[in-house]
Amino acid sequence: MAPREDAAVTEPTASRPYMPGYGIVAADEGGGLLPWAWAEERLRASHEYWVATVGGDGRAHLTPVWGVWMDRALWFSCSRGSRKARDLGGEPRCTIATADPHEPVVLEGRSVPVADPPTVTSFAEASDLKYGTSYGPAFYLANACFRVEPERVLGLDDADFTGTPTRWVFK
Repeated sequence: MAPREDAAVTEPTASRPYMPGYGIVAADEGGGLLPWAWAEERLRASHEYWVATVGGDGRAHLTPVWGVWMDRALWFSCSRGSRKARDLGGEPRCTIATADPHEPVVLEGRSVPVADPPTVTSFAEASDLKYGTSYGPAFYLANACFRVEPERVLGLDDADFTGTPTRWVFK
């Protein structure tokens, strides 16, 4: 799947998430919204990502993966027979979080399986570069590859827990 044509020019809409009982400062009362670049930086830099899926029986499944943030989407690979691949085959909606609990970024979106060789090759090259591996395209083509474009993203910096929670919504 090719990246969205407007991805390079369209910024998501930022707002304060609804978090009752946490003392969150309204964005117009001195609390600042984090810029989208802050979230993208953490999505790019995270070493692991936690992927949450839901199976056909309604059970939630959470597992860490290696991944790459590129073309305004989170890409990852897993065994075709893995529970997450089976779950995503039936229900493509998923939630993905970066590994840092102090500056988390949580992405909600729909997974899209990617199998065309040129696109998987781009993902394989980016993944091998990021992780210092040399799996190459054949490894990824033999497995399931997914691309998840964000629909909603939440981020915050726990150094300013009440002033930084930011929700980005993509149209």
